[in-house]
Amino acid sequence: MRFILSVDAGTTSVRAMLFGRGGEVLAVSQRQLTQIYPEPGLVEHDASEIWDLCRVTIGEALSRPGIDPAECVAFAVTNQRETAVVWDPETGTPLCNAIVWQDRRTGPFCEELASRGYDDEVFSRTGLHIDPYFTGTKIRWILDNVPGARDAAESGKAIAGTVDSWIIWNLTGGKVHATDYSNASRTMLFNIRDLDWDPVLLEMVGVPRSMLPEPHPTGHVFGTTDPGAVGVEVPIAGSMGDQQAALFGQQCLSEGDVKVTFGTGGFLLMNLGTEPVLSRNGLLTTVAWTSGGKTYYAVEGSIYIAGAAVQWLRDELQIVEASEETERMAESVPDTAGCTVVPAFSGLGAPHWDQGARGMIMGLTRGTNRNHLARAALESIAFQACEVVRAMTADTGRPASSIRVDGGASANDFLCRFLADITGVRVLRPKVIESTALGAAYEAGLTVGFWDDVSELETNWRLDREFVPSMSEEERSRRLAEWSKAVECAKAWSRICGERDGRRRPEHRLRDAVRRVRGPEGPEGVQPRHGPDVPVRRACPGHGRLRRPELRLLGVRGDRRRGRGIHRHRARDVGMGREGHAGAGLRRDAGRRRPGEAHGRRPQALEDTRSHGDRRGYCAVRDRAPDPRRVTTSSRR
Repeated sequence: MRFILSVDAGTTSVRAMLFGRGGEVLAVSQRQLTQIYPEPGLVEHDASEIWDLCRVTIGEALSRPGIDPAECVAFAVTNQRETAVVWDPETGTPLCNAIVWQDRRTGPFCEELASRGYDDEVFSRTGLHIDPYFTGTKIRWILDNVPGARDAAESGKAIAGTVDSWIIWNLTGGKVHATDYSNASRTMLFNIRDLDWDPVLLEMVGVPRSMLPEPHPTGHVFGTTDPGAVGVEVPIAGSMGDQQAALFGQQCLSEGDVKVTFGTGGFLLMNLGTEPVLSRNGLLTTVAWTSGGKTYYAVEGSIYIAGAAVQWLRDELQIVEASEETERMAESVPDTAGCTVVPAFSGLGAPHWDQGARGMIMGLTRGTNRNHLARAALESIAFQACEVVRAMTADTGRPASSIRVDGGASANDFLCRFLADITGVRVLRPKVIESTALGAAYEAGLTVGFWDDVSELETNWRLDREFVPSMSEEERSRRLAEWSKAVECAKAWSRICGERDGRRRPEHRLRDAVRRVRGPEGPEGVQPRHGPDVPVRRACPGHGRLRRPELRLLGVRGDRRRGRGIHRHRARDVGMGREGHAGAGLRRDAGRRRPGEAHGRRPQALEDTRSHGDRRGYCAVRDRAPDPRRVTTSSRR
């Protein structure tokens, strides 16, 4: 039986699948991929392991009973997108670990580019926003931080690409360095209208054109597999980014068709046809595929954490032994008992694009149990998807008539049912939920004539189950409003606590944080957002913890440990001591002459301190007049 072999190198696993003419799965082999977390916010893969797993799974799939490797018609490649690999073309050795799409280390560089006004330029050329998510800044980081990498790149001894380029290079025995339009469009270096690397963007990011792969249509014979690498010699006839491949595999071939893939992240795409539409609502425009000499586009919303939220329940919290248990747990309770989970473990993707947001569990009470938490985690996946669906409707003016789901988490009936309820749209789940590998196989098969045209593929799509919305509009609006409030709290975390990408921001100031939370200044100064009767309390003695109700509501607090918390920077502003509160500075400096200070004169910084604190460690806010009974004067020195 003739078949197409599709290699799917995903974020958490690598698999090889064999598809027959009817789209049926003839054989599959899958291996888990090691996740490397050097620091919070950093995610890496061993590129050599990715290739090793490709060889192993291909060999296992081809050795299944009843499979004749000589019947393989073509190879297809699909992959996790945006992950950057840099390697030596002479030895095939990666210069460092691959930097995964979830990694946030290039956040400062992205902020620098945005501050210089490049975001509109990038968006108009690529359909993407400046963000660490994309490949270009990751390659730049490797060139700047791996010793000798930039010199090697400029001398032709280092080449770069996304995971598809790495796999194609190895499949062909190092003969072909290429990529496809769908993967190239995710690098922030590729012009989606010209369908080529953009010289302006290359100069802006600082990546040499010579080290990048040659871009081709998704349906293209990239080369021939090396028999020494995989045991057979067949054309590599299709390559697609995993989400574009899933859109194609789900047969979303008409304008307005929507699919969502629930894998590690969640990825929603809507077919735009042959004309790209730039989003006004925080979404991305990307190349979908090429067919019949035409390039098709899609608008996309990327959710950083979807299935990974269930993995978090299983691996980190250990409240479930298997991911499948979450469905039973969620259905065992009528609701979440007021609990909301915002899984912003790596920030928030579309439509927010807030890399400083952090995950939160809110609304906990003494009655909250693990079933409520499991239900809240599953609901959070659907809430994020709903935000993207609404943004798509606003951008295109086309309400989705249905949503086709695939990916591992789509097997969860509760998740699919709640997605239908919260979006108000029918959810369709096919019999084959691994649409990523299937879509790439379809593209390769069309290229070599295994299938005649796309109309032949439509008959291969078969419905497994349809989920019809049953939630009232009033209930839907209430739940979405609650979710929006929870998201705002997660986004406020970095602004209030000075945290960005796992590091404290040294420029953070207590006064700015107070103003953000309590509201704008009015005639009477800074006004509390919770009404005029909310008292403005002084900080607690000694450790400087804020006791304002509105700050405490958002979890803002100083740290008891010396030299930590947001008061540390406030202390430096007004000349307080290193221990982080006014009292420490006064006790150490009182009556002591500093170097270069004239006798009888008090340092200006210390005078500022004394106007806002006392020797017992009280730290008053400038917006309130100091208590005259507690102000240390020169007469009491």
